[in-house]
Amino acid sequence: MDKQISGTMIYNYFVCKRKLWYFYNNLTMEHTNENVAIGKLIDENTFKRKDKHITIDDAISIDFVNGEVHEVKKSKKIEEAGIWQTKYYLYYLKQRGVEKTRGTIHYPSIKEKMEIELNESDEQFLEKTIREIEDIIYGPIPQLPVKKGICRNCAYLDLCWI
Repeated sequence: MDKQISGTMIYNYFVCKRKLWYFYNNLTMEHTNENVAIGKLIDENTFKRKDKHITIDDAISIDFVNGEVHEVKKSKKIEEAGIWQTKYYLYYLKQRGVEKTRGTIHYPSIKEKMEIELNESDEQFLEKTIREIEDIIYGPIPQLPVKKGICRNCAYLDLCWI
């Protein structure tokens, strides 16, 4: 394996497997996307007193830790991806001897949060997901695009559909 599987890769796997391949192969377009800019503003302006962006092994970057893993998301539109990204952080830490089985996803714009727990079946699912991610990212070309509702706001819209 060339690189560790990152939290962003896990997130992208659940959002779009084509985007996952682009991300791994350094075809980034997020720097011009308005939605990404809004997400960065939310990140910069929430939880200001916390030590933020805890990076481990250049693989995971936890938004902050305060007794448990905390992730901050712009919205719930891609909730499943955020849940699995948070569970992956818990799994990753457990693989390194840190027994954190709980996390929280914060949605500051709607003033909600979601408690996340990692269990044994989640770990098995993540191990399967990691193998699938490796198959995708090491492939010679990205998968064909799949039209989803989130495509119209995606930074890769032009690359996939125009």
